[in-house]
Amino acid sequence: MSIDSTILQAIGNTSFVQLRRVVPPGCAKIFAKLEWENPTGSMKDRAALAMISKAEEDGRLKPGDTVLEYTGGSTGISLALICVAKGYAIHIVSSDAFSREKLNHMTAFGAKLTLVPSEGGLTTKKLILDMVEAAREFSKQPHTFWTNQLSNADSIAGYYPLGEEIWSETNGKVDAFVHCAGTAASSRGVATILKRHNPRVRIVVVEPAESAVLSGGQPGSHKIEGVGIGYTPPLWEPSLVDEIAAVRTDEAKAMARRLAREEGLFAGTSSGANVVAAIRIGEHLGPDACIATLMVDSGLKYLSTDVYKQ
Repeated sequence: MSIDSTILQAIGNTSFVQLRRVVPPGCAKIFAKLEWENPTGSMKDRAALAMISKAEEDGRLKPGDTVLEYTGGSTGISLALICVAKGYAIHIVSSDAFSREKLNHMTAFGAKLTLVPSEGGLTTKKLILDMVEAAREFSKQPHTFWTNQLSNADSIAGYYPLGEEIWSETNGKVDAFVHCAGTAASSRGVATILKRHNPRVRIVVVEPAESAVLSGGQPGSHKIEGVGIGYTPPLWEPSLVDEIAAVRTDEAKAMARRLAREEGLFAGTSSGANVVAAIRIGEHLGPDACIATLMVDSGLKYLSTDVYKQ
């Protein structure tokens, strides 16, 4: 079998498990898709494959081209894997604000890495904009395809199968979907499918409380990697969103640790934020409701950070 039929076909159809010990009495049933089962350990494999495949189909990406992206890590890792499978070079613009594991993972797949300095290792609006501008400059080089994830609507369709998986695995009885927003492609893709099946499914988007711009607040610094870019993402579609939940970084980190110690689920900080918000919604909806959320990526990506480092 070719690498295409082994690695790329391994993307999707992740396990769906019920949380038990971190969920308080009287709360809704909360289920999580284990997106770390994707080949690079995160849900971003779905979006990366969709963006590259569509660009190949319409001729924007040609043999011999270099793929370019700015990323906090997971999208870059996923793009690097897809490029290995399809034979493209890749150039990633990232930052010291993101875990060393993520940066090392990208270079392990052969990615060229350019790092933009952060302010004390924090994710800020300025950092994201600086990374975008650096990528924009590199995109002027010949034979370069810039995926430009924050504005690339092709990524949304990459999450349609995730929505179908959730619908099928809950037997169509999901009452709410709760998930963090970075580019907003994943929440939008899943919401599109779930609301197509049942318009009454409640879509709750999670953001860092320190930078709650989707809730109308001011941008600020936080340490929930991969989400909360400090301004409204271009792919944001408010008509699909029923509620926005703000979760503090310390709450997200604490829940990530609890998930590991109490549920045996080893995940990153955004997954912790997802569960914090899902429990809040679950306490409101009550024990008869069913809530779906995501374990966005593996805790292996954060071993050197203060989420897990002793």
